[in-house]
Amino acid sequence: MTATRMTAAIFLLLPSLTLTAQAEDDVLTGRSTVTVEQLQQEIQDLERRLSKVELPPPSATPVDTGKGSIKVPQTESEPFAFADFTWLNGDSRVTDPLINNDWFTSQFQVDTSYTYDFNHPRDHTIDGSSEVGRANELQLQELGIGGDLHYGRIRGRLMTQFGMYSQMTPRNDASPSRGQWNLGQAYQYISEGYGGYHWDVLHGINLDAGLFMSYVGLFSYYANENWAYQPSFVSANTPWFFNGIRLQIFPTDKLKIESWLINGWQSYGMYNEMPGFGGQILYRPTGWLEVLSNDYWGHDALGIPGRERFHTDDSVEVKYYDHPKAEISKMAFTVTADAGCEDGGGVNCAGNGSSPKQDFLGFMIYDRTWFHQNKFALTLGGGGIDNPGRYLVLQPPINGATASTGSPYFTENPGDQFKAWDCSVTVDYMPDQYITWRAEYNHRQANVPYFAGPGGMTPAGGNVGDPAQLVNGFTPDLTRAENRVTLAMLIRL
Repeated sequence: MTATRMTAAIFLLLPSLTLTAQAEDDVLTGRSTVTVEQLQQEIQDLERRLSKVELPPPSATPVDTGKGSIKVPQTESEPFAFADFTWLNGDSRVTDPLINNDWFTSQFQVDTSYTYDFNHPRDHTIDGSSEVGRANELQLQELGIGGDLHYGRIRGRLMTQFGMYSQMTPRNDASPSRGQWNLGQAYQYISEGYGGYHWDVLHGINLDAGLFMSYVGLFSYYANENWAYQPSFVSANTPWFFNGIRLQIFPTDKLKIESWLINGWQSYGMYNEMPGFGGQILYRPTGWLEVLSNDYWGHDALGIPGRERFHTDDSVEVKYYDHPKAEISKMAFTVTADAGCEDGGGVNCAGNGSSPKQDFLGFMIYDRTWFHQNKFALTLGGGGIDNPGRYLVLQPPINGATASTGSPYFTENPGDQFKAWDCSVTVDYMPDQYITWRAEYNHRQANVPYFAGPGGMTPAGGNVGDPAQLVNGFTPDLTRAENRVTLAMLIRL
């Protein structure tokens, strides 16, 4: 009984209680004037009067449990929660994080690997990869600590990056060379960092601002979420992150529409005066299918404001076999196709007239089979790219060269040709959701000398002078092919 109804009942019963007390007193003194039938009638009258009392409806305000209102429940169903999508390439396998409460969901991950390069570069340098940087030695590739914060409608995410990622990722961004304050150093230990706001509309709307992952090229920035350690060129040469604002709208629990207003193509700052624009459409109609499209437009040639960049990245992931209790427990494949170009500033998309063609075409295909209740997996895959003008080719670190400095030993000028392809075989052992033991073989091939040969790409005694200038008596040893074997331990809690 509510407090309001109880109060009403007490006031209505007071006359009856007084009458009953008087009757008992009369019986004891021999002066009985009230019969039992009269008392029963009075009680029935009180019950009828009580039933007609109009009480206010229960309060819609939730009761304060002492913790306050921490999480805002989503009225409609949570997006993509209707099926298990841990099989996807680029998604985490962890379903039970180490810490997961009303305020915070934790994430801790370690990527430690050893890569054997059959070219035996004397300076132990690997180039053309944003995932592996050193050969024939054990390296902490990435260590990340952080997670997701949520308080009411406020949301946020922070992930640190220590190890090789903190050096390899910033050096691929030329935007810090414009102006003062070293943006590369400011952001080098943060892989994700943003705050945002959530609206309980449709199946959810989120507005976030800061550093966030792009998922252009399908693969995740974090190796523990991927089917392979070394992604094909289409993924390795497209953005891992954006710096700016994103708006996520979930019209249904199977569809996400996302738009971006960002500084540029995997850049901490802006290359010119115009920001970049883009978006993502992610559709998962069933538990065995994902369709993904990313599209981008911006001005990303440093110091050439009239040059525009266009890019589309499209993927399909299909789980075509699923028998959890069988020895072969699951099978799936992915197909990704990318196309893009740059136009203006002395180049164009079609190569008409006196301006050279500057475009990008690429693809990659992967197939994965899980065994023994998903504890083992075998992944076969590969792909290729054609990128005249080399505007998406990773600059080899010859004599310490970066995307900002460039190198006279490997130019990235209009008309420079670059074609490459690769293939890989990956074997995983996953005893539980938190760890993956991985062994992988990679073959990579290019139409021009690009990969580190036995002589390496570092002058004797170390880097000398300006990386943008020739070094007397030094020629880097570049080769057209590379074969590697990687052993990795991937932990995520």
